[in-house]
Amino acid sequence: MAEIATFGAGCFWGVEAAFQRVPGVIDTVVGYTGGHTENPTYQDVCTDETGHAEVVQVTFDPAKASYEQLLNVFWQAHDPTQLNRQGPDFGTQYRTAIFFHSPEQEAAAKKSKAALEASGKFRRPIATEITPAGPFYRAEEYHQKYLQKRGAASCHL
Repeated sequence: MAEIATFGAGCFWGVEAAFQRVPGVIDTVVGYTGGHTENPTYQDVCTDETGHAEVVQVTFDPAKASYEQLLNVFWQAHDPTQLNRQGPDFGTQYRTAIFFHSPEQEAAAKKSKAALEASGKFRRPIATEITPAGPFYRAEEYHQKYLQKRGAASCHL
């Protein structure tokens, strides 16, 4: 049975592309979560006033791709030490965040973050928030599979 995972790691286009390459990932959808405005648009989220993060919701087959594998992709897809920004993009919508859907995902996310912190890979503290998944709002259609539609492998980062 398929499961869902939700990650915020900056601009959702490049993050979505990273997850699409994982065997066992059934689908990816970009959107917004973690805010206080119902049905926000991209323009709303870009005001940095809705509280939402740009996220990728990943549907995966846990028999083919473990949640831990997805966490590894998440950590590698961005700089988790940057607070409310990734590369040239800044604002709370670009925050680093794991939105968990179960107690098992929460435990795995916390364990993964602690292991990364203990590894010494980063000089600065990891800024990633780990929080319960709330309402997910699908982004506008032109954002879905954005890089794939344009034949691009990655974003500007």
